[in-house]
Amino acid sequence: MDHFHPVVGVLHAEDVPLPLIAAEIGTPVYVYSRATLTRHARVFRDALSVLPSARIAFAVKSNPNLAVLKVLAAEGYGADVVSIGEFERALAAGMAPDSIVFSGVGKTEAEMVRALEAGCGQFNLESEEEGLELAEIARRLGKTAACALRVNPDVDAGTHGKISTGKAENKFGVPYDRAAAIYARLSRTEGLRMRALALHIGSQLSSLEPLEAAFTKVGGLMQEIRAAGFEVTHMDLGGGIGVPYKAGEVFPQPQDYAAMVARVTGNWGVTLMFEPGRVITGNTGVLVTRVVRVKEGATNPWVVVDAAMNDLARPALYDAWHDFAAVEPTGETFTANIVGPICESSDTFAMAREIDTVKRGDLAVFRTAGAYGATMANTYNSRPLVPEVMVDGDKWAVVADRIEPATILAAERVPDWLA
Repeated sequence: MDHFHPVVGVLHAEDVPLPLIAAEIGTPVYVYSRATLTRHARVFRDALSVLPSARIAFAVKSNPNLAVLKVLAAEGYGADVVSIGEFERALAAGMAPDSIVFSGVGKTEAEMVRALEAGCGQFNLESEEEGLELAEIARRLGKTAACALRVNPDVDAGTHGKISTGKAENKFGVPYDRAAAIYARLSRTEGLRMRALALHIGSQLSSLEPLEAAFTKVGGLMQEIRAAGFEVTHMDLGGGIGVPYKAGEVFPQPQDYAAMVARVTGNWGVTLMFEPGRVITGNTGVLVTRVVRVKEGATNPWVVVDAAMNDLARPALYDAWHDFAAVEPTGETFTANIVGPICESSDTFAMAREIDTVKRGDLAVFRTAGAYGATMANTYNSRPLVPEVMVDGDKWAVVADRIEPATILAAERVPDWLA
């Protein structure tokens, strides 16, 4: 459920008409609904209440906007981060340092130093080499780092290859058959407090079966490690639950996910950790765009919009689907190709799709754009960086400015020897 709905034929975000935002801010622009964000956060959190001990760390990479993080902090969420920039954003949003999990395969020494000094709650180690480096840094700073070892369970999540993270050929984690020995060695290393195993097999999962298989497999590894005399007090089960991008798609509900987790982990005796991202923010946002023109095509007309692959990269990267809808639909439809203005054939949102009939100047939205939307935006073709807006009832505010090409150009320098 989201709070984007028509009122007298005009699409609104909660109680705010989208044409009002477009008129004042321009397009393209991301618009988030606080009511939707809060609802999703509470539904997921409440579903996990069936578990004896659960902690939630929002996957900041899915939407790092400070206002979004503020809302989630108020709902009791911590953060799962993969860079020191995301770490600083979580702190700025009011999330406690000990509620932050630092994931990511390429943490640098400077990042580990900063996170240790700030009191990071847990480091998810991607390799034995990373653990040894972190231990040396921790000893130098006179600290002990609480750690999980990320395990690659070699389970196929059944998702797009570029968002799969739990197969043997993926770069994440340590091989399952080597994990127990690595955990043992790191547990004996001064400067580390090994307390957990972690896994994350991918995102946009449409079935709970791969997750259950991965959890069961890593649960067996946990028992093996405990039997060898080492402590495991936490288990980080990652994220991955998908959201519907097309009308009619069905995905597991948080309550079903929680019931499966309870069944699999009932005798583990640990604090369970979760890192949801898309399932919290996906439906909380839309990308508002304006039709530049409708161009005749060889087979279908080309609807050229002012949003582009630099604003919403998912279709170009993953052939991802986003529903496209007119802000003021007439009830008529036609079959068309939807493209942006970037000088790349990959700047294509849809081909031969039946959509609301639109013409030059009309407003439209790409739905389900609250996750992996603005966070992946860039300035390719020297385009502005897309702004973001949050709506709360009948109030709205810009929560990220449009960064114009002139501002970006001002940060560049021509050396004297070229002047």
